[in-house]
This record gives sequence, structure tokens and C-alpha cells, in this order.
Amino acid sequence: MAETMKKQADSPDLVYGLEDRPPFGNALLSAVTHLLAIFVPMITPALIVGGALELPVEMTAYLVSMAMVASGVGTYLQVNRFGPVGSGMLSIQSVNFSFVTVMIALGAGMKEGGLTKDAMISTLLGVSFVGAFLVCFSAWLLPYLKKVITPTVSGVVVMLIGLSLVHVGITDFGGGFGAKADGTFGSMENLGLASLVLLIVLIFNCMKNPLLRMSGIAAGLIAGYIVALFLGKVDFSALQNLPLVTLPVPFKYGFAFDWHAFIVAGAIFLLSVFEAVGDLTATAMVSDQPIEGEEYTKRLRGGVLADGLVSVIATALGSLPLTTFAQNNGVIQMTGVASRHVGKYIAVILVLLGLFPVVGRVFTTIPSPVLGGAMVLMFGLIAIAGVRILVSHGIRRREAVIAATSVGLGLGVAFEPEVFKNLPVLFQNSISAGGITAVLLNLVLPEDKTEAAVKFDTDHLEH
Repeated sequence: MAETMKKQADSPDLVYGLEDRPPFGNALLSAVTHLLAIFVPMITPALIVGGALELPVEMTAYLVSMAMVASGVGTYLQVNRFGPVGSGMLSIQSVNFSFVTVMIALGAGMKEGGLTKDAMISTLLGVSFVGAFLVCFSAWLLPYLKKVITPTVSGVVVMLIGLSLVHVGITDFGGGFGAKADGTFGSMENLGLASLVLLIVLIFNCMKNPLLRMSGIAAGLIAGYIVALFLGKVDFSALQNLPLVTLPVPFKYGFAFDWHAFIVAGAIFLLSVFEAVGDLTATAMVSDQPIEGEEYTKRLRGGVLADGLVSVIATALGSLPLTTFAQNNGVIQMTGVASRHVGKYIAVILVLLGLFPVVGRVFTTIPSPVLGGAMVLMFGLIAIAGVRILVSHGIRRREAVIAATSVGLGLGVAFEPEVFKNLPVLFQNSISAGGITAVLLNLVLPEDKTEAAVKFDTDHLEH
């Protein structure tokens, strides 16, 4: 007790600091709290990609299982800091939403080209496997990328990720791709079920208890699933004849590579570095660690390097690429537990869950409207997170022009994919088109010295 009070005196916002080892009960409770924050977002990308590309149930379930296993392995690497690898902070790894729309778009093109489902997945994961090495390489270039990695660029990328995913969310809200095929898309039953989930999530989000607020998405999904059971919309056939354990098989569906797909995926990998830097910086801040200087630079480099290596491992096992999750920074603030040792508990739990195939298969039985009710809000919040990053350092005329042009072109590609068909494939994806535009404009447009000076004077007067 005296030791805890001392820690609180040293850092009033933290009960357990970075290197503290909480008792087993406290550590386990904190680990479960973190899992509540990431579990649904972690398995959702595989469900979305599987549904959009009409993958077999067993393939989608394997993607979900490997997402959990890879997230556990990645979290263990991050929190332990093996040599130069890992941030050494409570940095939780989870599936990167940035790749969802990219995977769907690339996969759809491959389907039209006549590829089988196995060949399509092997190509998507093969491209991601090679692309993940770009993140590893970027980790050593971080000191030279300060002029490129700005809040404006990062904000635009995160905002476009959220906005581009809203289309997927609203499609499931109306019943999903299956409902479009059988003519029930937008039926009152589907809309009512999705609206019920959304309403429950919103109600929980208005509660004062932080744990209840954080559990809102899980509560909404559970309630929606129960109602869907009574409506007869849950198909349990996927749970038949399941093996007891699913063992990870490297390159289970083979390994294939496509240069056109690699160019797009590679750009998203590079742009995801911006997001990782922001998330790691936020983790350092809430963990009472420095956000400048040599130690900060080492943590940043180690965190990004781990992001790349973890994605290499994840895609080899059969998961979508991973990244450091921002949601957990809110959990650290809420609980006051920044101990990296809690991450070891999280890692073990995730790996164990991923090894039992029934866990992955159960999630594949969630009806599309139930998922859609939660996803519309979830993806909207990602877009709002991008806006917050944009305004974090103030928006002057130059930043406004960069953001407006980049978002305009990025969303334009999302609405009219054929508009840049005569340009390199890099510009035919909304996120990469908008992100690259933001990077180029940030490098080319001159700084407004007068405007910057006015801002400095204002800041000086405020202090």
C-alpha cells in the first residue's frame, strides 16, 4: 500500500508505472480491460474482408484465429523490447484497419481476373509479407522523416481510413453483400437490428462509468446477436465438425506475389508508419515517458521496427497486417496502469484464444446487420480521430489547403474509382492517393512565415 502511494505521489496519474509489476489479480484485471477495448476491432477486419470477398467460412475463421495469435506474439515483442525491437511500453498490437479497403479492392480485382480464393488470399498475404519489410526499413529513417511525418499528413491518412471504411459499415448496416444478392438489403428487419446495436452502443457511451463506456461495442454486439437468434438470422452450420485446436501453419494458402498489388499495399505500409508514430508518442505521454530526446527516439524506432516485424510474422501465419493500437492509450489513462508487464498477460490470453478454432468460428456467425450497427460508429470515430490529429497543432491556411486537397482527391477516388485509371495504380486507391497528395503538398507548399509568427506570438501571450 505504501509502495502504491509512493508511485501515486511520484506520478499522480499513474498507479503502476512502466517498470512496476502489479500483483497477479490487478495485472489480470488490467489485461482484461485492455482486451475489452481491442477485441472487437481486432477480429472485425478479418470478418469484413472475408465477407466482402465471399471467402469460405473456414478461411475467414482462420484469419480471425491468426489475428489473435499474431496480436499476442506482437504484443509480447513490443512490451519486452528485445534489443532494438519493441517500444518497451504497454503497446498493444492489433490488426491494422488501414488495409481493409485495400485488401477488398485488390481482392475484388483478382476475383475478376479469375483467381481462385486460395490464390487470391496467398497473393494478398504474400504482398503484405513483403510490404511489411518496408516498415522495418522505415524505422531507421525516422529521424530523417520529421519534415514528412507531420500532424497534417497523419491526420489526413487516419481520416481517409475512417471515411473509406464507412462504406463497408453502412453496407453491413443494410444486411451485407449477401442481402444485396438475395434482395433483402435495406429491409426493416436488417435496419431495425443494426439500429438496435447502434442505440445500445450509444447508451453505454453516455454512461459515467469508464468501464461501461468502454464495453459499449461488446454489449451492443451481444444484445444484437441475441435478438438475431430469436429472429432466426444466425447460422450455426459453421460450428460443426471443428477440430479442438488450430495450429498456425506458415503460408497455409501458399505464397504468391503481384507487383501492382505490392505498389498499393507498400504505399499503405509506409503511410501506416505515420499512424504508428502518433500512437507510440501518445503511449509515451500517458505512461509518463519522455516524448523527445534519445530515449524517446529509441522507443519510437523500436516500436515501428516491431510493427514491421510483427506484420511479417502475422502475414506469414495467415493474418492481416498488424499495428500499434491507439485505443489502449485511453485504457492506460482510465486505469492508471502503464506497466509493460501487463502486456505479457494480454499476449498469453490472445494466443490461447487464437489456438481454439471455436472462438474464430463463433465470430463468423455474427449476422452482418449486427456488425454494421457497431461498425458505422466505430469507423466514424476513426475519421474523427483523424480530425483531432489535424487540429492538434492548429490549422492555418497552409494546413487547411493540404488537408482539403488530399481529402478531396482521396474521397474522389473512393466515389469514382475509374477517375485515375490512366495513372499509376498507386493513385487508384483512396487512402494512398490522399496520403501521397498530403506528403507531396507538405513538401512543396511554402511555409507562411508571417502566419507562423502570429501563432508564436499568440502562444507566447497565452503562456
